[in-house]
Amino acid sequence: MIKKDKYFKYFVYVSLLIGALFSSLPVIWISLSSLKSNLEIFSYPPSILPVNTSLEAYLNIFDDEDKIRFFINSYIISIIVTLLTLFIAILSGYSFSRFNFKFKKLLNLTIISTQTIPPITLLIPYFGIVVFFRIYDTYYALVLTYLVFTLPYATLMMTSYFNTLPRELDDAVLVDGGTNFYALFKVLIPISLPGIVATCVYTFLLCWNEFLFALTLTKSTEMRTVPIGIQLLMGQHAYEWNEMMAMSVLGTFPILILYLFAQKYFLSGLTSGSVKL
Repeated sequence: MIKKDKYFKYFVYVSLLIGALFSSLPVIWISLSSLKSNLEIFSYPPSILPVNTSLEAYLNIFDDEDKIRFFINSYIISIIVTLLTLFIAILSGYSFSRFNFKFKKLLNLTIISTQTIPPITLLIPYFGIVVFFRIYDTYYALVLTYLVFTLPYATLMMTSYFNTLPRELDDAVLVDGGTNFYALFKVLIPISLPGIVATCVYTFLLCWNEFLFALTLTKSTEMRTVPIGIQLLMGQHAYEWNEMMAMSVLGTFPILILYLFAQKYFLSGLTSGSVKL
């Protein structure tokens, strides 16, 4: 029996290793291709490792103010949306978790139902609203639009996480003369870090990778984001494949770093929040 368990453990390890290698192959290929020249990428027979390693693609990106602007825009929009989403989701999640009020079930059902609507069906209505309020091609257009998509799920995540925390914590604060706001910000939020980090990573990831609305609601180079910047490298007669790969590598760094530092809290936040709704 022990021998069978040992073989099974080895089988699991080998399977996980093969799966990890298979999943990482596209990332490895993109990273290595970013170190090649455009001609070498199309060389035959193809080579995995670069024959003549070159940082030309990265240097071209850092020397181009427009491409740097793509990253700045993505950072500004993603950070603003993440902070606003966290603040509103924490307050709304606490309200749904701790209080009974009129139309609570209806509001909760409405929030859940918004997750069933394909975003592409809302593209034209949002375009009309943005143009009507004269915020087309501005940060306001993207921030407000992204909030609509990030807030419902973030609220559900925070509500489910607050539901896992005992109400006795709030009652102890109220008995000592504290307020609900004091219980939330001084007691519950410090111990809700996993749920908050999970919400933060989800929101930032959604904003950073969004393409469709960023393409439709902006038109000037000064307002484009990283996904649009990568698409703009596809010219009419030629593609700058090495620069596309380099921008893809640079575009994955924020998400990779954020996930690596928040992995512990992110996983525990997702599992804890899925226990009770």
